[in-house]
Amino acid sequence: MSKIEGRPFAWPNKARIAVVVTCLLESWTDGRGPPFSVQTSPLKPGVQDRAAMTWGWYGRHAGVWRLLKILDDNKVPATFAANARSLELAPAAARQIIRSGHEVAAHCYLQDQLLAYMTPQEERAEIRRVADIVNTVTGVAPTGWLSSVLASSEHTERFVAEEGFLWYGDYNHFDLPCCVSVGERTIVAIPHSDFADHRVLRANPRDWYDVYQDTFDYLYRNEPTSYINITVHCHFGGRPLIAAQIDRILKYIRGHTDVWIVRHDELARWVLDNGIGEWTNGARFFPEAK
Repeated sequence: MSKIEGRPFAWPNKARIAVVVTCLLESWTDGRGPPFSVQTSPLKPGVQDRAAMTWGWYGRHAGVWRLLKILDDNKVPATFAANARSLELAPAAARQIIRSGHEVAAHCYLQDQLLAYMTPQEERAEIRRVADIVNTVTGVAPTGWLSSVLASSEHTERFVAEEGFLWYGDYNHFDLPCCVSVGERTIVAIPHSDFADHRVLRANPRDWYDVYQDTFDYLYRNEPTSYINITVHCHFGGRPLIAAQIDRILKYIRGHTDVWIVRHDELARWVLDNGIGEWTNGARFFPEAK
């Protein structure tokens, strides 16, 4: 079990739960859009789906600004995982993210250009290119990497570590952030979310709120020193019907004591500074087990 100064691992100020908010700011290749939008069935082959295209544009045109307002109104710091192309297309929004005190993390160049399809040489070049664009547009070098649709390759973790990133988010086998050894380097694993806002697009937006409230309540009551990643997309969650639920959940969480709401990079720095290794569920729940 990881320990800090000989004591069992605990969040700062003995918080019961750490909460991170991930806002995804995404763009697609010209002429394309997200694979799920307002269309309930695909158009005929060869027909341009302008509904999908414009649905995807919403994030950088309108959604990002609404989410920034909601975050600022609730005094909640967040991490914006942004396709570099989105930052090029919406530089004013990119700069406002930084001015509002949020983090911008690297999220590939386009949402439909996946690392999993690239050669190792192409992939490393992509990571460097994206980091350079984020730095150029925002004035701040990114310290975190989250691959588009989490479609990483067997090389991504090593490349991200070797390029000097602090944290990496393409992990599905951890419950809690932790240090991961990658060759001679160490990077912090930031687990992603199991439930994002696109899942309620054609259903009931209140389902999104209910899932996160129920998850938060369970962890807060039953698992001291837990973690939750609340995830939204600017082109989904930035729309009023879901943004209303985002505002609700942030107000609900802030109504609890002993909650650490933190940006990914600040959380990762704390984990790294304290040398936190994987705190397994076996060690958490059954410390006597061998």
